[in-house]
Formats: sequence, structure tokens, C-alpha cells
Amino acid sequence: MSAQKDAASCLAVILAAGEGTRMKSARPKVLHEVAGRSLVGHALKSAEAAGLGRAVVVIGPDRPDVAKEVTRLVPEAEVVEQRERCGTAHAVLQAERAIGVGHKAIVVLFGDTPLVRPETIRALAEAVQQGKTAVAVMGFQAKDPTGYGRLIMDGTDLIGIREHKDASEKERAITLCNGGLMALRGDLALGLLKSVQSKNAQNEFYLTDCVGLACARGLAARVIEVPEEEALGVNDRVQLAACEAVLQNRLREQHMRNGVTLIAPETVFFSTDTVIGRDVLIEPNCVFGPGVTIADNAVIHAFSHLEGAKVAAGANVGPFARLRPGANLGEGAKVGNFVEVKNADLGAGAKVSHLTYLGDATIGAEANIGAGTITCNYDGFRKFRTEIGAGAFVGSNSSLVAPVTIGEGAFVGSGSVVTKNVPPNALAVARGHQVTKEGWANSFRARPENQAKKKPSR
Repeated sequence: MSAQKDAASCLAVILAAGEGTRMKSARPKVLHEVAGRSLVGHALKSAEAAGLGRAVVVIGPDRPDVAKEVTRLVPEAEVVEQRERCGTAHAVLQAERAIGVGHKAIVVLFGDTPLVRPETIRALAEAVQQGKTAVAVMGFQAKDPTGYGRLIMDGTDLIGIREHKDASEKERAITLCNGGLMALRGDLALGLLKSVQSKNAQNEFYLTDCVGLACARGLAARVIEVPEEEALGVNDRVQLAACEAVLQNRLREQHMRNGVTLIAPETVFFSTDTVIGRDVLIEPNCVFGPGVTIADNAVIHAFSHLEGAKVAAGANVGPFARLRPGANLGEGAKVGNFVEVKNADLGAGAKVSHLTYLGDATIGAEANIGAGTITCNYDGFRKFRTEIGAGAFVGSNSSLVAPVTIGEGAFVGSGSVVTKNVPPNALAVARGHQVTKEGWANSFRARPENQAKKKPSR
């Protein structure tokens, strides 16, 4: 059987029931985000990328918000509750029904460790499917091991995990630490989990005790060692920011190695799902929220913010542009400085160069939208759409009151407020006629009431 098929017969149990009190937040810890994805979402997506065939997420009681997030990201995932917090082994056993159906491996992940790579999850699963290995643990060498569980080794064999509070002085000197993730051989998992006792400083059922229990039965345990940063967990906002920094560096390197030019990489921020083609140039201080796709040869100029947007090949965005969800730029289109686009399609070669808002609109190919133009798409209750045909020209400072259509090749005079459809190749001018009164300014200044308020010149 291939490694991929083996992985598909494995179960991921994701522990996401912690209260996260140190976050000082009304939101559950696992719903806080790193690189545009929730912490629990990182665990789910990593397990999915590792090829694990099924996932069970253990959440706290009365947490429909966490359950909703799990279902949104992986609809087929199962959600179970841990109503009493009696330790990590107890939490895993909330998935007992799924554990007992014959999976080759049970991989336990945590909903607050967003940096674990799919390759590590696969390695843990594969380790317990070979020979006598019953338990595999993710470990790392800690610069400062304080607070971490220590991995007790006998040569190359793992023989125990000692929580920091229960460790002796000699054991606390060990720098090889527990990274949290653990894989259990499928046919042994329930027996090991149900044998865990709560004889420790916390009076809790520790998942880590499975190592000692396996060794006592003559079964092997091993360590899958990873860099320390991969094991970083989130308990407070400081650690959240630390994980964000690590993941952003990963994403920047990934995009650059895939053919994207970042002029100042440290100033550009991506989401985990950002998709960028080759030969794209990204200038400094740009932010990519969730759901952004950039095709080949596009340019994203400095200080631009994109979210839920698609940018076609050769398009040009910014500087200081904002593309909101539903913004779709055609090939060679241009969105310039201080332009905001929301739920709007720009055809190939369309230009919106500056100081404009386009919401709920369709802009035809090669159309030109002048500075200060806005689509008036909202009446306080409902949204309406503006249609602008190919090759149309909209003059500066125009307001297009939706629903309205500007036909192909039509012109709209500057300063117009357009409330009616404009036929193709027509000219629409919707503004008051200019009236000029010679000498009016002098007579206005000479009025007694204005003279009394006249300020001395400086």
C-alpha cells in the first residue's frame, strides 16, 4: 500500500477545547488568526495536506463559534465536546468512537500550534505503522526548556515524557522537549489512552503518559525531531505575533522561490491561501488578506491592500489601492492610487487611475474612469449595480447612481450626476449650467455686514 493510501486510513484528533484565558479575549483562542487563517484552521488544513483521511475536533462546551469554523473549513470533519477538562488524554478519548474503527494511526494535533508542517504529520503517522513502534512524538531542542515536557531517552529510544512540574532537577536539565503532537498505532490507541492515570501534580490524565505505558508493554516509542519554531504554540498575544512572524517569513520565501519579486520582503504580508503567478512584482508595504489570486506579470505597487480579489495577467494595482472582496481585474487593467474596488469586474485594459470608488459594477474592456468618479451603489437598504460598456469614457468627479448603464463607447462629461441609462456612443452631461456674474465679488465684499467682519491682512 502506498504512503498516500496509508495516510488516508489515519485519523487526526485535534484538541481545541482550551479556554485561552491568557489571550484576554472574548474570542476562543483557537479562532484567533495567523496569516489570515484561524489557529484551529491551521491544524485542520495541515492534517488535510498531510493526507489524513478523517478529522475529529475536540472543542469546549457551548462553543458553536468554534464548531462553525471547523465546518466552514472542512465540512466533513467531526466535532465533539469535552465538557469536563480533565487533561489531554481525557480530551483525546472524547473521540473514542472514531478512534475505535480501525485506523492505522491516530495523530493528535493541537489547535494552538499553527506552524506544524504537513510533512511532520505524515512522518508521525508513518512512524507508528512500522514494526513495534507504538507511539511517535514530535520533539525539538529548546533554547530555554522551562515549562516544556522533557523527552526522556535511552539511547535512541524514547522511554518517557516528564512534565516540567513533575520533573526532577536532572530531568529539567534536558533540552529535548515535547512538541505536543503525538501519533498512536491504531490498534493500540484505545488501550493506551484508557490506561492513563491522573497521579501527577495536576491530577490530570496526561496524553504524554502513553509513552511510558507503551514502553512498559515492551513496545517502542520514538521521536520525530523538528526545528524549535515549528513547535511554537500560542498562549497569549505575544506568542501569536511570534507565530505570525515565522509564518510570514515562510510565505515570503515560498513566493520568492516560486518566481515572485518582493522588493522589501519584510514589509509584505500574505495570507496562507494567497496565490501568485510568476514574474509578479510586489513593492513595499502591501497586505494580502484571504482569498487573493495574482496572475503572471502583474505589478502590485506600494501600500496596497488586497482581500478576496483576483488580478489577471499584466494588471497594475496601486500605489495606495484597495481591492475588496469580489474585485476582479482583467488582463492589463489598471487600478491606481487611492482607488477602492469592491464586488466589481474590470475588463481587459480598463483604467481607473486615481481617487475613485467602484462598488457593485461591471467595467468593460478599455473603458476609462476619471478621477473622483464614484458608483452610488447603496440606498441605505439595498445594493444596486452599475454597468459601464467597453471603451466608455467617464469624466472626472462623476457620480453614477445605480442601477444605471453606460453604453459601449459612451462619454460622460466631468462633474455629471448620471441617474439614467446612457446609450452606446452617446454623450451624457448631467450638471447645472455655469452662470457668470461680472463684478459680483466686489459688490459682495462691499456689503456693510461683510465689511464689519473683515479681518486685517497679515
